[in-house]
Amino acid sequence: MKKTIHALLVVLLFTAIGCKQNSEASTEATTESSEAITTGQEGVVDTNSAPNIVQVASGSKDHTTLVAAVKAADLVRSLSNAGPFTVFAPTNAAFDKLPAGTVEGLLKPEKIGDLQNILGYHTYVGTLKTEYMNDGQEFDMVFGGKVKITKKGDKTFVNDSEIVASIPTSNGIIHVIGDVLLPK
Repeated sequence: MKKTIHALLVVLLFTAIGCKQNSEASTEATTESSEAITTGQEGVVDTNSAPNIVQVASGSKDHTTLVAAVKAADLVRSLSNAGPFTVFAPTNAAFDKLPAGTVEGLLKPEKIGDLQNILGYHTYVGTLKTEYMNDGQEFDMVFGGKVKITKKGDKTFVNDSEIVASIPTSNGIIHVIGDVLLPK
């Protein structure tokens, strides 16, 4: 009888230890899957699909300032979503035209609202292809204000800044411009 009780206690002990290990493994799995769920579309690694707006801009040596601004404004997730979006993307040279210290000041955490407003003035919800833009057309931008389109021959301008290139992305289109757009 003592051997049976002893064997039963050993079995109960192993069962308790096994249950505890399963519980810890389950907790780790739950934590890992929770982390995966909280990552949005910006965290998806997909080498087969066309890149989104943020991925395209991040790969451009001419848009490092814009990408830094998008990150500082906490807009990576928004601009990685399905969209579609049209982004008028100023080059680094465009940001260099601003008064000294402007960009650095806007990248400070306490200026996130101002930075979001400026970047929102460069973003339209929908896809605007240059071939469908008409002279004198105006478009309401994400954070308020309108941009005005002008056509001069085969050139298209947004608020008098020439669209020098258009890059389709999986979630919209990027129009490269040589100026930072400021709301009027």
